[in-house]
Amino acid sequence: METKLNQGLHRLACICLIALIVLCVGWELWWAPLRPGGTLMALKAVPLLFAVRGVLRARLYTLQWVAMLSLLYLMEGAVRAWSDASAVSAALAGVEIALSLGLYLCAILYVRPAKRAARRQAS
Repeated sequence: METKLNQGLHRLACICLIALIVLCVGWELWWAPLRPGGTLMALKAVPLLFAVRGVLRARLYTLQWVAMLSLLYLMEGAVRAWSDASAVSAALAGVEIALSLGLYLCAILYVRPAKRAARRQAS
């Protein structure tokens, strides 16, 4: 039985994942691309697309690996927030940091009780 906290964590993880995908594509194609007209950097959203189905279905394995994947987006956001000359791009990097950190925390906190239960059952 899922608690309200777990339902909220799952819902927030789904929102962060979808928002991160939209941000990655929009950032590189329209809002602040590296080159005018957009770049192939929008393809950085593709790995996140593989996680959508599993995250929406609250699959623990998918939530575990998407949490680790989100750390790559956190790093990219930190680098671009620090190094991009454009104020819009730096602001979008800040949003990327927030979304990827939110995804990471929600996924980890959602999986944590299941992992504890599995450990208790194994011992």
